[in-house]
Amino acid sequence: MSVRTFAASAAAARSASDIKTIGVIGAGQMGIGIAHVAAHVAKTQVIVLDSNQQQVEKGLKFIDLLLQKDVLKGKITEEERAQTKSRVRSTSSIKDFGDVDFVIEAVSENPSLKRELFMNLDEITPKHAILASNTSSISITKIAAATSRPEKVIGMHFMNPVPVMKLVEIIPGLATSPETLALTLALSAQMGKTTTQSADVPGFIANRILMPYINEAIYVLQEGIATREDIDTTMKLGTNTPMGPLTLGDFIGLDTCLAIMRVLHTQLGDDKYRPAPLLIKYVDAGWLGKKSGRGFYEYAKK
Repeated sequence: MSVRTFAASAAAARSASDIKTIGVIGAGQMGIGIAHVAAHVAKTQVIVLDSNQQQVEKGLKFIDLLLQKDVLKGKITEEERAQTKSRVRSTSSIKDFGDVDFVIEAVSENPSLKRELFMNLDEITPKHAILASNTSSISITKIAAATSRPEKVIGMHFMNPVPVMKLVEIIPGLATSPETLALTLALSAQMGKTTTQSADVPGFIANRILMPYINEAIYVLQEGIATREDIDTTMKLGTNTPMGPLTLGDFIGLDTCLAIMRVLHTQLGDDKYRPAPLLIKYVDAGWLGKKSGRGFYEYAKK
């Protein structure tokens, strides 16, 4: 479908100013990236919800590090850095979402977890609040069905790392209203993002294409066709991509790749989406990629 930019959603931009506070669920890499862009670029108040206080503290330090780098590069002033930091606060209780205008959920790709979370959000958040999921593969329609406001539920799939990547996939569910779609497009523009719109089908656009590509590269490694280095070098230099599929899988997280492939396989029912046994084995071993220190490559832990 057509690319949505700020100009394309200008008609909805006025209503985006009504979003005063955004609740972000999950203080992992995606959630913290979303919180950073919401506070720094869109200049909205942000509440980050996560039960893991250590993860929250790590995430807030990461936001400050990004801001410090921007100060050193002359992109922002110390005052702007302080203002952005003041817009972000954290909580371990979902009850603190009682006054938010927009929620972006960024927890792991677990359908039952997301449905339960949206049921709770439906009870706690104001009736006008839009509930968005950063899911990269799970049905928005199914998530929305867990609430009494399916017309206000939408998919908002950010790319990793959020502060760098310009794209957000927008996925309306079966019941998502035109008003919810327009406001979500306007908020995305306010966050400095370009959007594409996908039908609510497994994997949407990006992962319907990307994950089978990574999965096939794992099969090539598993079958001894080539080494990890030769697979990645071939795709980097042969197709002009910034990193090879195995490195990319490590950066995304092999557990995330496996979860998405399982959704594609079960929902679409085609064996071409069957997860590579080597991918399953790596996840079982705890070799999840960069975040765990080992995946298809080894990474020094910070």
